[in-house]
Amino acid sequence: MENKILIQHYQSPCGELVLGSRGDRLCLCNWVVEKHPGRVERRLQHLLGARYEQAPSPVVEEAVRELEQYFRGERKEFGVPLLFAGTGFQQRVWTGLQEIAYGTTLSYAALAAQIGHPSAVRAVANANGANALSIFVPCHRVIGSNHSLTGYGGGMAAKKFLLELERRYSL
Repeated sequence: MENKILIQHYQSPCGELVLGSRGDRLCLCNWVVEKHPGRVERRLQHLLGARYEQAPSPVVEEAVRELEQYFRGERKEFGVPLLFAGTGFQQRVWTGLQEIAYGTTLSYAALAAQIGHPSAVRAVANANGANALSIFVPCHRVIGSNHSLTGYGGGMAAKKFLLELERRYSL
C-alpha cells in the first residue's frame, strides 16, 4: 500500500470537511474548523505513517456521493469502506458509535455500558473526540446524560444541524 493519504475538501451544508483515503478505504472525514486546526489529521498521519497528497480518489469520490445523499435525506447508512486508526479501545467505541441508529441519540454513559465498559465514560468521551471519520462514524449522536448537546469537532451548530436533519428524515 502506498504511504500516502489522498485528500479532498467538501463543502457540506453545515461546514467544510476534509476527506481522505488510504488504499481502498476512507480514513478521514474531519471538519475544517479553527478550534483545533489539523489535530485529527496530524494524529492520523502519525498513526498511519503516511503523508497527505491533494489528489482525486475513487474512495473519496464515493464518500462525497454518499454524503450528498445523506444531506438530502436519501441515505441513512454508509457503505464506503472505512479504515480505523486508533487503539483497540477507541475502535470498540467507534464500532459502538456506528450502532447508534440514524435519528437517535445515546449518552456517553449508555455508550460506555453498550461496549462493556460502564465505568469508562471519560475514556469513551475521549475516544469519541479522537474519531477521524465524522458523520460516517456518527459521534454527533452522542449527547450528555441530561440530554444536553455536548462538544463536537465540527462545532455545536454542525452537531445541531446533523441531529435535526436526521430527526426530520427518520420519520
